[in-house]
Amino acid sequence: MSALKFCRECNNMLYPREDKETRTLLYACQSCEHQEVASDTCVYKRVLRKPSGEPKDVLKDIAADPSLPRTRSVRCYMCSHPEAAFFQAPTKGEKAMTLYFICCNPSCGHRWRD
Repeated sequence: MSALKFCRECNNMLYPREDKETRTLLYACQSCEHQEVASDTCVYKRVLRKPSGEPKDVLKDIAADPSLPRTRSVRCYMCSHPEAAFFQAPTKGEKAMTLYFICCNPSCGHRWRD
């Protein structure tokens, strides 16, 4: 995993740079001439986390999607709003589809599954 690197001479941050002649990755200081060869080719790593058991594409404003069906037969558990959008998606580790509900109240956006 990539970590911040600092110059041994002036303690400023080192930035990734390519040496075009040798085609190697270097870390170079922008304040002085110090450079060092990178031990790892990973410059940046972003880790995305989501709540377990919830599809990746569920967002807070998904209730505003006009293509999703809506129902008035369920009430939101958080704000008691009488309308919810819903969709089905597979749940990790299960063969069956799970029914997901999203509160249509713009100030709530609570999500739950049936």
